[in-house]
Amino acid sequence: MALLDSILTPLAAIIDKVIPDPRQRDAAKLELLKLQGTQELAGMQSQLSAIIAEAQSPDPWTSRARPGFLYVMYVMILWSLPMGLIAAFRPDAARDIASGITGYLAALPEPLYGLFGTGYLGYTAARQWGKARGTDR
Repeated sequence: MALLDSILTPLAAIIDKVIPDPRQRDAAKLELLKLQGTQELAGMQSQLSAIIAEAQSPDPWTSRARPGFLYVMYVMILWSLPMGLIAAFRPDAARDIASGITGYLAALPEPLYGLFGTGYLGYTAARQWGKARGTDR
């Protein structure tokens, strides 16, 4: 039950911030309370439990998988800085590098991008939830 309360409280706070109309806000909160007893909320609860269990795993490969994947994405984004310098001095080389990277990323299967999005959102949700509970720093 504590897990349920810890999920509903942040969702209610989000509803307060996102929905300006008091009637619509109350209706959304009522739907949230109705959702409390359904299978859908139980499924959401089990998914969050699995994410938190992975994040708290003593196995370094499991607990660091999501942050490690994010670091790879950050490196790819930061690669744009040296590419800008290369483009300033050798535009043809920069174009060739960019087309090679674009071709590579286009060849990756679409489900991999879905996996990245799910992992990114799951990790950030679990971190925020842990911070709200006070279990994460």
